Amino acid sequence: MINSLPRLLLATSGVLLFFGGVVHAVAFKKAVSTVGNSNLDAFYANALKGLWLIDSATLVTLAIVLGLIAARPAIASGAVVAVLALIPAATAGLLYYFIGAFMPAHLNLAAAALALCGGLLLVRARPGVSANGLSAAVIPD
Repeated sequence: MINSLPRLLLATSGVLLFFGGVVHAVAFKKAVSTVGNSNLDAFYANALKGLWLIDSATLVTLAIVLGLIAARPAIASGAVVAVLALIPAATAGLLYYFIGAFMPAHLNLAAAALALCGGLLLVRARPGVSANGLSAAVIPD
């Protein structure tokens, strides 16, 4: 039986990431307008547009994955969830480094912490599998 706390943490992380991805995608129109008024070369302007939407897609996709894991915890191990938590953690780190402290970086960091805690708490009790995910079967000599 899976404890409900890891599921709640994963679902909350997913909601934060989904919200961030949607808000980021909605802001694309303003970003395009700003880039259009800048003196960026066409390559860099187009790269910024692409990277803007790639970030939105990454946030929404990760939100969906974490939501699925929250709904069906048996589809992923805690270690996999912990690795997935590195995505918003790395994003937050890069945002802090290049832009500074602002709300999107804080939301990514919170989502990463929630996912990491949810992953670390995700322990399944399945027949033939121990808490660390290794086979509990005894191999005869």
